Amino acid sequence: MNTVKLKKGLGQNLLKDKNQIRKIMASIGLSSDDTVLEIGPGLGAITLEMAKIAKTVVCIEKDQEMVLALNQKIKEEKVENVEIVNEDILNLFNDNKLNIKIKKYKIVANIPYYLTSVLIRNLLKIKNPPEDIFLMIQKEVGERICAKPGDMSILSIAVQYYANPKILFTVSKGCFYPSPKIDSVFIRITPKGISKNDEFFKLIKAGFSHPRKQLIGNLYNQLKIDKEIIKKWLTDNNLKPGERAEVLSLSQWNSLFNLLEKKLQKI
Repeated sequence: MNTVKLKKGLGQNLLKDKNQIRKIMASIGLSSDDTVLEIGPGLGAITLEMAKIAKTVVCIEKDQEMVLALNQKIKEEKVENVEIVNEDILNLFNDNKLNIKIKKYKIVANIPYYLTSVLIRNLLKIKNPPEDIFLMIQKEVGERICAKPGDMSILSIAVQYYANPKILFTVSKGCFYPSPKIDSVFIRITPKGISKNDEFFKLIKAGFSHPRKQLIGNLYNQLKIDKEIIKKWLTDNNLKPGERAEVLSLSQWNSLFNLLEKKLQKI
């Protein structure tokens, strides 16, 4: 499969199934004008396919040994429109070094499961957001991101506030080497271009502070919001007084935020 010793600590699982690679390429829908930022290219199974169509592919890879192997493969294939950056993507975010100057680009990533939430959060806050973000992620996480009222979480609210997510297809664990313990999904996240809103997420974090407890109690304990105000809002929105945060839709959270915005700004 490869000449590089894969590092378990980096969560390296390489996609080997050619049918899945074809499905990914069809889903991304690249054109000759596109620039792609690929995070975690591995040994270039998708990189080389994208390079056949896209104008430029910029790869960010943490593992130096993987970078050397990928560079060698690119050289052998005589590919000239691929650039490899040997960096940890999280360090680029933390040091504010991910300064993308082009206006139109897409992100494609096959990332370790432990990086999923923090990476998505950072990608959605980029000052110059991509047109689309395509991610290969753990199936369970993908389902949480696309959750409906009744199963909402901070993750699903955060992603759906800033973007429109959609699971495109499931990828069996047997399509990777080495095979992970769980299946994955290929997901498309399309940013809405909404600015950061700290007050809104004060409300969300307070509401989910104790997920198994009632929303009224969480907001009172965390933000000192009058229980009667919340109770009336719930009733006016056809919700039970004892509802938990997970049942509220994004539009309902926005409605509640509009009611409490002035109070939240003072907190």
